Amino acid sequence: MNKFSIAIHGGAGTLLKGQMTDEKEIAYKAALQTAIDAGYEVLKNDGSAVDAVELAVKLLEDSPLFNAGKGSVFTAEGTHEMDAAIMDGETLNAGAVSLITGIKNPVSLAKDVMEKSEHVFLAGAGAMEFAKKNNYDIVTSQYFYDELRYQQWQDIKGSDSFQLDHSVKKDSKFGTVGAVAKDLHGNVAAATSTGGMTNKKWGRVGDSPMIGAGNYANNATCAVSCTGSGEFFIRGVVAYDVSCLMEYKGWSLAEAASEVIHKRVLALGGDGGLIAVDAKGNITMPFNTEGMYRASRTSEGKTEVSIYKEAGSVTE
Repeated sequence: MNKFSIAIHGGAGTLLKGQMTDEKEIAYKAALQTAIDAGYEVLKNDGSAVDAVELAVKLLEDSPLFNAGKGSVFTAEGTHEMDAAIMDGETLNAGAVSLITGIKNPVSLAKDVMEKSEHVFLAGAGAMEFAKKNNYDIVTSQYFYDELRYQQWQDIKGSDSFQLDHSVKKDSKFGTVGAVAKDLHGNVAAATSTGGMTNKKWGRVGDSPMIGAGNYANNATCAVSCTGSGEFFIRGVVAYDVSCLMEYKGWSLAEAASEVIHKRVLALGGDGGLIAVDAKGNITMPFNTEGMYRASRTSEGKTEVSIYKEAGSVTE
């Protein structure tokens, strides 16, 4: 049987075990388990990698625990601006949206950009017009309201500060979500979605919707979804850098991902992590922070649901 596999993340950062209640840890792991199992079932039933990563990310977007979709953070204006991207490793087709509001599942809108438009990246008012033409329900801001997110914003509201959700050193919820998968037909795909950073201004866009920076997929190498300090992941073209090291240096997935996360991103001054799967179904999930919400499952029976560093990467 051809091997298939899937991995997901819910953000990386200052996840100190002593600051996590047992109840919250159980809730996070349950949300990760639900998403990874749903994506796995798509693959098991001969579904595509694209459909698997979309479904997994949608479920994470629907959870208020993560900074994407329903749990998105507040901007300086008290609104929610979301970004998402998806990429098909078989065709190198991709879709991305940025600065969108009122969309429950930004990853699905990104997929529609990929499949129903001639473009790759739509932003702001234009992306919203595209959503309306494709019959998306535009929900009110109340859907995205979360008391903890609101208090995060109140702490720095009116200042020039912004807050990278993944680096908050207190009992808090963390960030960007993503999924990567390899299906029974040997195709890989990646999807990433985020609510950005608390109190962000001027239409700031991070790495998540940028193809090659926070999200990338290519059957010849791998599929990658990133989470962390977006400005540095953009400068390092992180997702593509992993693929590039595999393609041009012949490195393994684990070697390439480790080099990028543990050396190159740190050298730039950034932190975070990524999940990746290669065309053989191998998975790696490196991060250079205290923790990263992550889960993986393979057709060989390997399953991992982790938050801290106690469990490393899953490889062949």
